[in-house]
Amino acid sequence: MNNLNLLHDSADEYGPIRVFDDGKFRILSFADGDEQSRIQLSAPHILQHEYTQAMTIPLLFCQPKRIGILGLGGGTIVNALYHAIPGIQITAVELRQEVIDAAEMYFRLPKGKRICIENAEAQVFIKKGFDKKVDILMTDLFNTNGMERGILETDFLENCAKNIKENGWLVLNCWRDTKDDPDLIAKLKRIFVDVRALDTGSGNWVVLAGKQKDDMNAKEQKAAGQKLSLQLGFPISRWLSRLYSV
Repeated sequence: MNNLNLLHDSADEYGPIRVFDDGKFRILSFADGDEQSRIQLSAPHILQHEYTQAMTIPLLFCQPKRIGILGLGGGTIVNALYHAIPGIQITAVELRQEVIDAAEMYFRLPKGKRICIENAEAQVFIKKGFDKKVDILMTDLFNTNGMERGILETDFLENCAKNIKENGWLVLNCWRDTKDDPDLIAKLKRIFVDVRALDTGSGNWVVLAGKQKDDMNAKEQKAAGQKLSLQLGFPISRWLSRLYSV
């Protein structure tokens, strides 16, 4: 990141929080060489990171009214969903208040009645639960040391399932060292009905777990994918082609 301008440099008990900018893109970083979030300044609602794009696939399988997000970062997923889905209600949970402040100050985090940002520890929050169940629950829990390992535990996965509607989906953003982990897959299959995954090719392994089996055929999936791509501003078919059942 040597060619980037440093806009913000602070730290809390969990580590550094830095914001960089090159005039075209803005980046949130939690460690040297780390890129937690990225936006294009001219279109902050269009997802730039491959893993965040892949995490939107369940939008094909249900028509969400409520979405929960564990881990805010720069708020890029919140921004994308807020602009792509009319009327969507979004609750995002973030442990670090300084990260919330950075998202609001530097990453054009949308504000309004449809968005609720909770300053809380994700595993504690999900045990207590959302006020209302969500159609899609996304986890993007990374810190200075990497992926939050607690998302692999049975209690956490069960608590997530309790907060998801009967036709809803859980999305886990995992790191490549967990790819096709038999223990994690077995836990998910005990709790969910339809479990799929994809390798983004950039280090992230994204897992989708549905409480009901999706029976959309290839033709329907292609048509829905074309419509969703227009809403989101990037081709979702790229990620659908990598999706496999586990």
